[in-house]
Amino acid sequence: MEARAEHKFARISPRKVKIVCDLIRDKDAELAKGILRHTPNHGAELLYKVLCSACANAENNHEMDPSKLYVSQVLVTPGPTMKRGRASARGRYSPILKRTSHITVVVAEKEA
Repeated sequence: MEARAEHKFARISPRKVKIVCDLIRDKDAELAKGILRHTPNHGAELLYKVLCSACANAENNHEMDPSKLYVSQVLVTPGPTMKRGRASARGRYSPILKRTSHITVVVAEKEA
């Protein structure tokens, strides 16, 4: 049995969030929350919120024991890219790509 939570269209590049994802993969939920709370990264804040939501879903919707939860999967996939631009030298156009992410956290119960 597993529970999941998603944050779609997060305004951060997937590359920045994937660095933080490797810190919490396959860890206990409480330990992962502690790691994310003390990581000075914007991606860590977003992951913390999604992890808390997944733990709440597991406890309230699937009636799992919160002390036995661990992070079984963390996925970050690219969302749509907003294309903006600015004027550049010699009358040219410089593109600015504003990337978005879809963050998914899946928690499961440890087996005895």
